[in-house]
Amino acid sequence: MGKHRTAVLVDFGGVVTSSVLRAFTDFGASLGGDPHLPLDLLRRDQPSRTLLADHECGRIDTAAFERGFAERLRAHCADVPAEGLTARMHAGVSIDQDMLALLGGLRAAGCPVALVSNAFGTGTYDGVDLAAVTDTVVISAEVGIRKPSRRIYAIACERLGVDPEEAVMIDDLQQNLDGAARLGIAGVLHTSAADTRRQLAERFGINA
Repeated sequence: MGKHRTAVLVDFGGVVTSSVLRAFTDFGASLGGDPHLPLDLLRRDQPSRTLLADHECGRIDTAAFERGFAERLRAHCADVPAEGLTARMHAGVSIDQDMLALLGGLRAAGCPVALVSNAFGTGTYDGVDLAAVTDTVVISAEVGIRKPSRRIYAIACERLGVDPEEAVMIDDLQQNLDGAARLGIAGVLHTSAADTRRQLAERFGINA
C-alpha cells in the first residue's frame, strides 16, 4: 500500500458519469462520417483546441463555442447546426449511481471530497446534488483555470484545507492525473466504480 491519504479530488465527466469520450464518438457516428472526428478535432485541430480551452476557462460561453466548433466540423464535411451542439454531444452521457454512492460513502466516513471539473456546455451537472456528495466544487470556467494546470488542484486542496500530499485525484484521463502529480497529489485512473473503490482502499487506505 502506498502513502496513506486523507482526501479525494474527483472529476465529473467520465467518472461521476459514463464515458464522455464514448458519447462524443457516438455523436460523431450520428453525423454519418468518421465517428472519431469530433474527438480528433478537439485533440489535434488547433482552432478547435483553442475553442475548447477558451470555453473551459470561461473566456467564451457555450453559444460561442458551439458556433466555432460547428464551423470546424463543417470544414471537415460534417454539416451540423450550432445551436444545442454541446447537448447533442453529451446525449449519451448518464450518471453513474455507483460512483455517487462511493462519494457519499467517503464523506460519511469522514473523507473530504472536492469535485474538480473542466466545464463543457450547459446543464452538465444537472441531475446531481453535488452538495450531497462533495464538500466543495471547483469548476474550470468559474476559476478561470482548467485541468491539467496545477493551480486548479491547488485551489481544491486549499478549499478542503489539506496539503496536496494528503490527496488523491480520481480522473479518467491520464493527462489530468499527471497534472495533479506535479503538485504531489496521487492518482487513480478511473475505469469503474468498483475498481476505483478497490484502488482507494488498497493503495491509500481510503475506505467508503
